[in-house]
Amino acid sequence: MKDSGLLFGGILVGALLGAASALLFAPQSGKETRQQIKEKLNELEKEMKETQEKLKVKGGELKDELKAKIHVIEGKIEKLLEEYKRTLDPAKVAK
Repeated sequence: MKDSGLLFGGILVGALLGAASALLFAPQSGKETRQQIKEKLNELEKEMKETQEKLKVKGGELKDELKAKIHVIEGKIEKLLEEYKRTLDPAKVAK
């Protein structure tokens, strides 16, 4: 999860730098450049919101998956404890 966040951050920074470079070196008026910057920022904001929603969903899925795994592990631990307690019961050991 952490690696994908770093990857997304790197892609986002690269996109921003590329867009900024293209806008700054393009032969057009300041008004057109400002309009393009505004449009690009709006696009990036939309993409970030979409990515944020995807990450929320993925985080929820991971949370549910971890809860299920923890439940399974708890069951295994309880079973092992019961088996251990039976080995300590002198009446059952004597048999």
